[in-house]
Amino acid sequence: MNRISTHVLDTARGAPAKGVPVRLQRQDSSGAWTQLASTRTDNDGRCQQLLPDTDNLPPGHYRLTLDTASYYADAAVAGLYPVVEITFEVRAGETHFHIPLLLSPNSYTTYRGS
Repeated sequence: MNRISTHVLDTARGAPAKGVPVRLQRQDSSGAWTQLASTRTDNDGRCQQLLPDTDNLPPGHYRLTLDTASYYADAAVAGLYPVVEITFEVRAGETHFHIPLLLSPNSYTTYRGS
């Protein structure tokens, strides 16, 4: 099954970041971005499947955009990064991407998970 997922952890609080708005886009050959999905992280800070079930996972550039300003506004915390954009490349034959985000008000880290 083709899958793109994410997990957002608030490292300052030591807890999942629930309710973070997340958007998945794919870049076309002209360089324009097309939105594939828009959702929020669940109570465990996860988006289990961002790629619509009917979509395959063609090679190309994809972008996760996380609205961290909304998340921090709800928590009454001043964050340095209002938006985190993670652009990654899918190569031919790849079918599963899990992109975790470790988030704090003044920093973030991302990596390819399993």
